[in-house]
Amino acid sequence: MNTAALREQISRAHQHEASTGQLAQQLEKQLPHLHSAITLAEGDRNLVMTRFVTAYVDLVPDLLDAANDVAREAGIESQVKPVLKIAEQFFLQPPAILAGHIGLDGLLDEAYLAHRLVEEVNDLYITHFGQPLIPADTTVANLIAHQLIGETFANQLDEAVHHAVDKMLSEDSFALESVEAYREQLKSLATEAAWKRWPCLSRKLGIELELDQQA
Repeated sequence: MNTAALREQISRAHQHEASTGQLAQQLEKQLPHLHSAITLAEGDRNLVMTRFVTAYVDLVPDLLDAANDVAREAGIESQVKPVLKIAEQFFLQPPAILAGHIGLDGLLDEAYLAHRLVEEVNDLYITHFGQPLIPADTTVANLIAHQLIGETFANQLDEAVHHAVDKMLSEDSFALESVEAYREQLKSLATEAAWKRWPCLSRKLGIELELDQQA
């Protein structure tokens, strides 16, 4: 994994934001148009949302490093690392659809791709193994990021994720002799304990999604 390069890229985006305020300005324009299901903690709404986007982007290299460590300790690195490398490449060599995107607001798109890739792979692992590959709760955070990116463009990014997953993981990937041994490693107490430090990202940052609320 080359998460050091991701961290450097994110650091440059923070510097860009500090000098331009581009993300904060963009979010200020979007706040009045957020879906009514998204509720923010009391206080400076723009600051809450800016912190959310910053943490959402910052989490990517930490999540990839932690996933790689857990996979190595559990003896499943060969199955997991290709998944993590694709998420990493979304940052380092983003698809052409993201050409010209700069700053933290630009990295939100790349972060969304990485987080959504993990979410899609998790869904596959739940189907085949009864539990996620990486039990980090970013589902609500991804829905909020989808809203911030915008429905049309976020749907295009989702298609890029689906294409990557379809190319990487087929039904045959789960029909190997090692599947049963892998299932037992995935259920190990050590693996479960290693992930307990990952709380729901959006809730930690003061953002909730009221899914039963009317639009």
